Amino acid sequence: MSLAELPSYDDTRRSAPEFDRTPPQDLVAEQSVLGGMLLSKDAIGEVVEVLRSRDFYRPAHELIFDVIIDLYGHGEPADPVTVSAELTKRGEIARAGGAPYLHTLISAVPTAANAGYYAKIVRERAIARRLVEAGTKIVQLGYAAEGEVDSIVDMAEQEVYQVTERRVGEDFVQLNTLIPAALDQIEKIQSGELAEGVMTGFKDLDQLTNGFHPGNMIVIAARPAVGKSTLGLDIARHASIHNGDCSVIFSLEMSRSEITMRMLSAEARVALNNIRSGTLSDEEWSRLARRMGEINDAPLFIDDSANLSMMEIRAKARRLKQRHDLKLVVIDYLQLMTSGKRVENRQQEVSEFSRQLKLLAKELNVPVVAISQLNRSPEQRSDKKPLLSDLR
Repeated sequence: MSLAELPSYDDTRRSAPEFDRTPPQDLVAEQSVLGGMLLSKDAIGEVVEVLRSRDFYRPAHELIFDVIIDLYGHGEPADPVTVSAELTKRGEIARAGGAPYLHTLISAVPTAANAGYYAKIVRERAIARRLVEAGTKIVQLGYAAEGEVDSIVDMAEQEVYQVTERRVGEDFVQLNTLIPAALDQIEKIQSGELAEGVMTGFKDLDQLTNGFHPGNMIVIAARPAVGKSTLGLDIARHASIHNGDCSVIFSLEMSRSEITMRMLSAEARVALNNIRSGTLSDEEWSRLARRMGEINDAPLFIDDSANLSMMEIRAKARRLKQRHDLKLVVIDYLQLMTSGKRVENRQQEVSEFSRQLKLLAKELNVPVVAISQLNRSPEQRSDKKPLLSDLR
């Protein structure tokens, strides 16, 4: 059976009104991917790292891909016979093109060894389609112009960000599909090949937490002048300079010059006052020079823009994630952020910032460290012990 003979029962989903012409796609590459997967279990393992079912242009190919992955996940063989049987069991065999089409897929692939390469072609076409869709949505947002401009810009940036974000697709997955990756991660952590989280450099803290985990928001809170900012800088410094993880510091309190001075002081183990006053000894200059190589190579970014809004932080963090594989965000500090709007209740505004930062951590899959001031309530207690309610 040829592609021309394949039923086009549901192609309307792929030919939505936003496309004035045929959307980007490569049906031959899709056939070759599926054919390779039907021939080789190794090809399945290679392809699944690149593609998701929604990356296929032909709905029939998506159906076949899903069945292959399900069989593979259950440790069962995935060949034309088993895939055909499973499609028949689900009542989807006709929608997938029939049993003969599965054999056509095998004959269409030159070699299963190139399945990973074909998968990249399919992935690129899928990204191009999503880019067209995102562009159409952005145009519609611009013409509608409903709501504040900053909010519209944020929605537009979100559309573009999601074009290449691997999580775009299904909203839920079954637990058994997550188990293999989780076990593989556990093995790598146990062997020392992979760190579970971003290490802070404080051994006791790292032993308790196994590092700051992706998707988590961590709040460092205390009364003024007890070292909150220094702790945040030290965490970012260790992540980037010592571990090579990309991190960004959004500093609404200290200037980039002040942060740089503190970083140099900590790395060279030179008194900050000596750096500020220009009274470094020859030995201190030598220690500073020895550390400059690693400091210069560190993927550490600093933004000291005044009155940063949540939207600006989100947009900048997204760009760093795309361009430099961002691993850690530090914000100093929460109460200095602004929404850019008039608000009646500052406490509610800060609470909303906390919620948005948690969503940002989840969206980018990085830990977000938010430094925060405590109110005066702990000072009024006999034990001076802070409570969560003191954050508000």
